[in-house]
Order: sequence, then C-alpha cells, then structure tokens
Amino acid sequence: MLATPYRNVLNPNIGAGAGSIHDQETATKLGFRGGTVAGSNHMDVFAPLAAEVFGKEWWETGSLSLYFRNATIDREPVSARMKVPARRRDVQADVWMNRDDGMLVCEGTMGAGSPGEPTALQRLDLATIDGSANRILKHLHAGDLIRETGVIYGATQQESRLEIITEPLDWYSGESPWGGRVVTPAGYVGVLYAQAIATLRRSIGSAVGLFGAIEIRNLHGPLLVDTPYRVSGKVLAVGQSPKTEFFWFETYADDPDGKRIADHRMLLRFMKASSPLWAES
Repeated sequence: MLATPYRNVLNPNIGAGAGSIHDQETATKLGFRGGTVAGSNHMDVFAPLAAEVFGKEWWETGSLSLYFRNATIDREPVSARMKVPARRRDVQADVWMNRDDGMLVCEGTMGAGSPGEPTALQRLDLATIDGSANRILKHLHAGDLIRETGVIYGATQQESRLEIITEPLDWYSGESPWGGRVVTPAGYVGVLYAQAIATLRRSIGSAVGLFGAIEIRNLHGPLLVDTPYRVSGKVLAVGQSPKTEFFWFETYADDPDGKRIADHRMLLRFMKASSPLWAES
C-alpha cells in the first residue's frame, strides 16, 4: 500500500453563507458537524500517488473515480491510500482516503491507459434509479442535455487553488511536458462542473447541494490553464435517498478542434431538509 502523509485540507468557503454546504451555519443546521470540505478538494491529495505510480501517463490517459462516504470539516487530517498495482500502464488500482481516526472519507479507483475494466463509478448500474417521486429535481430527467459552454480555467483560478492546496506539484505553477501549466484535479471539476451545472440551476432552485461522487478522466490530457475548452454533457439518472434527491451527470471538455481532452462523471445530491418542497414531510 502507498499512502500520503496526513494533510489538513482546508474549507475555504466556511463563511460562504446560506445555500452552501460549506458554510458553517448552513451545514450545522442540516445536521453536519460543520461546513464541509468539498470532495473535489480531497482529489488533489491523490495527485502525488498518481505521479509516483503512473508518472506523466496519468495526466494523459489517467482516471480518478471516487465515491464519498463521510464528510470532513476544515483542516481535519486525511491521508490518501492506494493498493499498489502489479504494473504501471493499462491498469487501475483501488484507492481510498481515511481521516486520522480511521473514518473512511472516500473510496474508488485510479488508473492509467486502457485497464480493460470500468472505473468505480462507471461500473454502477444507473438504469434502475427511479426519480418519479422527486420534488426538487422533478424537472430533470435522464437524457436531458447540458448545453455547450465555453470555459477557460484562468491563471487567477489556478493561483487561488494553489493558495490552499496541500500538494503543490511543480507542473501546477510552471512549465509542464505539455507546454503549459496543468490544472489540478480539483480544478478539473471547476472546468467540467461549475459552468455546465449553471445551465440546470433554474430547474433545481435553492436547495443545498453537495458532491456525492466524482470521476475525472484524461482522454487526451491534461487540461491546461488559460486554454479554451468547449464543455457539454447530459443527465444520466435522477433519483432520491431518505435525506436527499440526486442526479448523475457527465460532462466533456473538447479543444477548439473538437478533440475530447477529458471527461467527468458526478453524483450531485440536494438536501431535502433545505428545500421548502419537503418542508411539510
């Protein structure tokens, strides 16, 4: 097994205000111990393991696929873990993250090349999910398209990320083998989630959301800072759990010539207790 040192991952949005699960007051009202650290921030902690096991190949054809099991709060120590694969190419391995008391934060897979098997999130059967009783997400349906949007992850965004990151790899701040600065794993989510999800916000309303699972995959990567991409996608499934409504979706980042550089799969949850549509239940 490989493991990173324990890292105190920050929640930079602890005072974000009502509507954000990262906000201290909002999160505690919903039963959390405090404002939660975004799951995407935890993804940056896995990058040194990707570099050690797969090298630059991970940034070209690698994936990181995580299902989040328990939320952490600001600066709680966490360590990323990896079961060492037998080879370094065309393989994927089990990965997970523990808090310093052993609590499981997330689990999934990380790989590079063509492993010949689905990732942790790709292997889930989404076809059986039923969203017919949804209230918050009643206007969303499997197959709904996320319209194409132009996205640039700029230097200012990268610098903001580097101010809080616990694993500042050289390629994030200087030249890389691909000629520019590489977007961090958490930044991938910024490219492939933030702009795209804005196109669905009118259907969602004001309910408080949180990441349930995230996968990023480099197809002809990596994503680079200050580089234009076209991001589009689709809804895969819509459903609910006892405390949340949720939907799965995918987004794709293409360069100006139409080459697919990376893609992304996410489970996005919305707390029923935060929505007036569930207030009477």
